[in-house]
Amino acid sequence: MQDIIHLLPDSVANQIAAGEVVQRPSSVIKELVENSIDAGAKHIQIIIKDAGRTLIQVIDDGKGMSESDARLAFERHATSKIKSATDLFSLSTMGFRGEALASIAAVAQVELRTRQSDSELGTLIEIAGGKVERQEPVSCPAGSNFAIKNLFFNIPARRKFLKSNTTEFRKIEEDFLRIALVYPDVSFELWHNDSECYHLNSSSLRERVINVFGKGINQNLLKIDVETSVVKLHGFVGKPETAKKRNDKQYFFVNGRFMKHPYFHRAVIQAYDRMLHPDTSPDYFIYLEVDPNTIDVNIHPTKTEIKFENEMAIWPIILASVKEALGRFNIMPSIDFDQEGSVSFQPMTMETRNNVKPPTISVDVNYNPFKTGEGASYSPSHSSKKANWTDLYNDFESGRGTPVSDGCFDLPSKISMENYGLSGDYEANLPSSSAGNDFESAGLKFEGEENTSEYFQFRNRYVLTPVKSGLMCIDQHRAHVRILYDTYLNNLRQKRSVSHKLLFPEILELMPSESMILADIKEDLQYFGFDICSFGPNSYSVNGVPSETDNVDVKEFIMKMIDAAKEGIGKAKEQVLESMALSLAQSVSLKAGKKLHSKEMAELVNSLFASPEHTATPDGKPIISILTDDDFEKMFK
Repeated sequence: MQDIIHLLPDSVANQIAAGEVVQRPSSVIKELVENSIDAGAKHIQIIIKDAGRTLIQVIDDGKGMSESDARLAFERHATSKIKSATDLFSLSTMGFRGEALASIAAVAQVELRTRQSDSELGTLIEIAGGKVERQEPVSCPAGSNFAIKNLFFNIPARRKFLKSNTTEFRKIEEDFLRIALVYPDVSFELWHNDSECYHLNSSSLRERVINVFGKGINQNLLKIDVETSVVKLHGFVGKPETAKKRNDKQYFFVNGRFMKHPYFHRAVIQAYDRMLHPDTSPDYFIYLEVDPNTIDVNIHPTKTEIKFENEMAIWPIILASVKEALGRFNIMPSIDFDQEGSVSFQPMTMETRNNVKPPTISVDVNYNPFKTGEGASYSPSHSSKKANWTDLYNDFESGRGTPVSDGCFDLPSKISMENYGLSGDYEANLPSSSAGNDFESAGLKFEGEENTSEYFQFRNRYVLTPVKSGLMCIDQHRAHVRILYDTYLNNLRQKRSVSHKLLFPEILELMPSESMILADIKEDLQYFGFDICSFGPNSYSVNGVPSETDNVDVKEFIMKMIDAAKEGIGKAKEQVLESMALSLAQSVSLKAGKKLHSKEMAELVNSLFASPEHTATPDGKPIISILTDDDFEKMFK
């Protein structure tokens, strides 16, 4: 029989290997920037065009490469990091396998200019599809300058399946920040389509976090700094009130490398036990330093999953460290009140605690609560009026009792029905001897209304109204979500908006990826009722908001819209808009606990039934439930 197994050509083998290392433009940037850091660079500039499709350029001031090293670097498994298998278990560098440059060169057009500081001339190498096209001496600055052009030019299928520029840039930003946050002593620049997205100067770790995520995060960072024989731990965790449902500010680093570790994440969450709202998680930036011999970073091609030898010992250390940081936050004041006329708060020390005197209590031993008149020791303002006890029993048998009008035993003329789950105040007139069994003859009616309302509110959450088949219960929050959702989509389709202007515009500072998303949805937000205009690089001025919005955090509103659009990336335009409309409707709708008047309940019900889909919310939750006559009969059997 004929042999069927054969060796693949190097070009095909390199393309297959590239599929593991070079998944998208962000993978290229990650590999090149990590190489720059390993080369000792202190300033790294990243320039991209069309989210990396057209150009990815990484320029550094590292030690550069010689002519022979520059050529050998593009060979598979050529590396300066390891010499034997034992070196794999004591790694202290970012890259080590020698696959990155070979994989990148196999699927792109690469140009490298590099020079060592002690050399007069550098080296220029041009490679396309894994083939060296040119190599010659060239004059260039010390360091390395990689230009990756037309990624996947020779694999059209891979290029076709790249996501939108917005999505690809978001992944680039994600990988860029994972490196920038762990090397604050290195300055970084990130440019996209000739616009500067980030300019991060060399700084302390806290300053780097603030420069990346904005000044507002500074007051929410709680410091962690613990050193044990197993692990050295430092970094920051966020205050409980800043926790979010979708949190993208959660970072673990070990020995200068970003990692994903669900087991350690659970330790952080457990430290916030009963301090977080359901389904929310806090910010954290936690840096671990361990013996390189106790971890294995080579279990995944992207090196983001790391195996720890002592992870069960590290888990309680993380838990205790976060708890300690939260404990310090709860004890010590977070704001200095040094202004004139303000109260100065000082945390209690052992010295002040020992000087605390117990309060003194004075007791009037002669006080008699049953004694009235001038000899009484205690006489409130109304006790000077003597209650006529016998008047309480006047005409008692005839059922025409008259409440005492003066004195401390006055009976209320109105009954508040809130304790019974009904909305509104009722007049309470004791029934006459000829009173019937209905509410009206019993003297119970809405104050200021001639007839009993058709709508009642139960526990300030549900609207109840009788129907032919029984009693209909409507969830007021879900009903309002349905109404607003339909209104927003209708306004969007008819290209109209209803908004009110803000007295003082809100200035919104966004991350570059968020700014790109907002630019894409700004026109749609206008039809939802938002008036937003550009206010500089990654800055926007919010001048108007939807008309139903009252006393809300405008910035939080906009971020919810951006998050909704971010979740919908890759879906059809209509699905993205529906997701945004639902997010907005849920934010501004009536909440459980809001007391409604009869006219408000009537308007809510009428608006709900004007909607073609009034039985369920846009995400499928029921709005209406009916207790039938049979249900009531079963209750009283």
